[in-house]
Amino acid sequence: MSAISVQPLTTVEEFREALALQQAIWGFSDAELLPARMFGVASKIGGQVLGAFDGARMIGFCVAMPGLKPGGGGFLHSHMLGVLPEYRDRHIGRLLKLEQRQDALARGVDLVEWTFDPLELKNAYFNLERLGAIVRRYVPNQYGITASPLHGGLPTDRLVAEWWLGTRWVETTLSGERVRPPVERRIEVPADIERLRREAPKQAREIQKAAGESFAECFERGLAVIGFERAGTYLLGRWDSE
Repeated sequence: MSAISVQPLTTVEEFREALALQQAIWGFSDAELLPARMFGVASKIGGQVLGAFDGARMIGFCVAMPGLKPGGGGFLHSHMLGVLPEYRDRHIGRLLKLEQRQDALARGVDLVEWTFDPLELKNAYFNLERLGAIVRRYVPNQYGITASPLHGGLPTDRLVAEWWLGTRWVETTLSGERVRPPVERRIEVPADIERLRREAPKQAREIQKAAGESFAECFERGLAVIGFERAGTYLLGRWDSE
């Protein structure tokens, strides 16, 4: 890991490298790619464009755009983070997110949001247990049906992660000392959901739809996703940033 570094991307050549990584990681069609010029825009309007490098080779990236909440609160929307398949499970995503947090806090930004697929269990564990994000929103088919084989032809239903950067919740999560409030509800996703996506897409869609309905009902009751068990269980309860 000593050879892996994270640094801002600033040149057109680097933005084009990040564009090529999108194709390698997700297999998007050309029409679905985030254009290289958008990386440049993000870097100039208060967003973040970060790259992870193994020596001189770019192996991952993260891009975030500035956002504005109704009523005026500012935040960063982390639109895309990806790492080449051969570099996964080496904590590179964590390095990118920690650099994102450090940069945001240095600029007075206390909230980063992003969407993730509730059927992607490794991502759920990473977002909720390793980073300390919480979830209070569910969005059906956020991006439409895509050409990416990773999406399996299913609607792109998404949970919205909220990463409250300077809170005790996040600080204790990152240090491994978080104390979770009481769990009031559990939402189960089968551990073999990736296989079902490939081999039984109709069944996978039924699971996706049922989970979405459960999330929506819980969020209407004021519950938040406050944790995740590796076997595929989302834990919901009352969240307090303090």
